[in-house]
Amino acid sequence: MKILLVDDDNFLRDMYATKFTQGGHEVVAVDSGASALTALSQASDFSVVMLDMVMPGMSGLELLVKIKEQYPALPAKLIVLSNQGQEEDIREATEAGASAYIIKAESVPSEVLSKVEAICAG
Repeated sequence: MKILLVDDDNFLRDMYATKFTQGGHEVVAVDSGASALTALSQASDFSVVMLDMVMPGMSGLELLVKIKEQYPALPAKLIVLSNQGQEEDIREATEAGASAYIIKAESVPSEVLSKVEAICAG
């Protein structure tokens, strides 16, 4: 899989990028919603866009909406990976186009990898 990973936290972004790379996946890691939109404008072959909800400048929710508006034919699964786990957050993300919602605090990186692979396989 080719994964676009969007998270403003350097440590978490690098940790997940490393875990997915070790799992045999190609990872493009960016630190903002604006950078994610730039990456999508340069390549449309991502299998997954994995994004955080809380980021400066553009929230994950705003990014989901912009991706759906600007790239309506994008085949990538849009997966939220966030510590925001309230029902309201999950509902808003799903309504904005998220395929799945993974709460960081509930899964170690290897479990996140397995969940993303399962979402994409199913």
